[in-house]
Amino acid sequence: MSDLPHRLREALHAASFTYDAVAEVLGARAHDALARNETTPGVRRTAGGSPLETLVRLFLLQRPVPAADAAVALPGLVDRLAAEGILEQSVGEVAARLDVRPYATDAGGTAAELWVVSDLTPGLDGGPQRVGAEHVLGISSASTSLAQLTLRDPVGRSLDLGTGCGVQALHLATHSASVVATDVNPRALRIARFNAALNDVADRVEVRDGSFFEPVRGEEYDLIATNPPFVISPATGERLVYRDSGLPGDRVVEDIVRAAPRHLTPGGWCQVLANWVITRDRPWDERLSGWLDDGCDALVVQREVVDPAQYVELWLKDAGHHGGPGYAERYDTWLSWFDEQGVEAIGFGWVNLRRRTEAGPPARELIDWPYDVEQPVAPAIGAWGDAADAVADGIGPDARLVVRPDVQQETVGAPGAEDPSTVVLRQQRGLRRARRADTVEAALVGACDGDLTVGQVLDALAVLLDRDPAETRTTYLPVVGELVAEGFLEPA
Repeated sequence: MSDLPHRLREALHAASFTYDAVAEVLGARAHDALARNETTPGVRRTAGGSPLETLVRLFLLQRPVPAADAAVALPGLVDRLAAEGILEQSVGEVAARLDVRPYATDAGGTAAELWVVSDLTPGLDGGPQRVGAEHVLGISSASTSLAQLTLRDPVGRSLDLGTGCGVQALHLATHSASVVATDVNPRALRIARFNAALNDVADRVEVRDGSFFEPVRGEEYDLIATNPPFVISPATGERLVYRDSGLPGDRVVEDIVRAAPRHLTPGGWCQVLANWVITRDRPWDERLSGWLDDGCDALVVQREVVDPAQYVELWLKDAGHHGGPGYAERYDTWLSWFDEQGVEAIGFGWVNLRRRTEAGPPARELIDWPYDVEQPVAPAIGAWGDAADAVADGIGPDARLVVRPDVQQETVGAPGAEDPSTVVLRQQRGLRRARRADTVEAALVGACDGDLTVGQVLDALAVLLDRDPAETRTTYLPVVGELVAEGFLEPA
């Protein structure tokens, strides 16, 4: 590749075109308005003509700027960027043909300033929402969600499956010795390569052309991260590559979940941001369990459930069809297909797979958790894996456990009552799980400080509560395993 990405990087640095600097020059009102695709407050804040203001107007607000201002902000680069298709020139003005956006990340525990090139954001100021079939999406709520989900421990080889503009590959490059990024969209491949060079990680990011796992056949990775084109549709032929796989229903997610274990090293993780069908005649977790490989531990979290009509409306609007010709026909076709397939709702969430390193039954948890979680949530996913290992090793009466520091106990009862009617154990961090506890369970958690074994704690509670010690152990040792698996207790 030419030196253009390097020179553009230098110009963006020189203009202080960073996330924090842009937020400061826009101010809270204009920054929030831009998040709603409204640019007028931003235009009012960027009239000074400085290089930073020029770049904000050019790329983020999508406004033409005077050619003289563009030449100052991008010295010696305007003609080359126009030849590359990033800018276009007219008499006395320069306009953006692609988006160049600053992006801040602390993936891997190290703060980094990145820049991401993608197609322009459609629909600014109420403009047309329509996008082409090979549209290359930039930083979105989905890509941010996957970045927050992905584990950031140092690894050898990572795979960004369906890279798009390459934002996940940029994240992975901060903590991976090497990254492979795959896609079928030729425009996405070109932009992803440019972004790797722009962010000075081209030596660690290899971009490959091909569908899903085809370009990495026979290869294994320590970490796979993917935000696949998971939109659930009848596959009628109309396709936006960044969101539509061309496969009917949720087949694309099922295929990835089934195939991923063959591409994981022992102990390796695959993390998928996904949609799935919820049918009328089968629980969602039972259906997804059928996709899981016995050689993998799995944590599947359903974060949201959407009504089919809302789902169709969301994605028709995303494609710019709302209010346009054929909208009602597309809506009816899609909704009719859902009815024919027995689709009751669509689930959205995370699939986390870890290839097992030892024989034995896999750890499995499929939970419906639409509640607030701590972001980034990746450390909680890693902690779940650690807890699964501890449970697999055995939590017996000789184990010494401690209560996790963020766990708090809540009690509910009538004023003056001797005992509460309800006790809830609640995590303040990570997944922020909550669990109802009876008297023994609550007292057990409170007594786990690592000094006494679990058996000693249960025996003491049996005496205190006038219960049979053997029966208490039989009843509550399995509960202790649950408390460890769910992250309320951990090995001392």
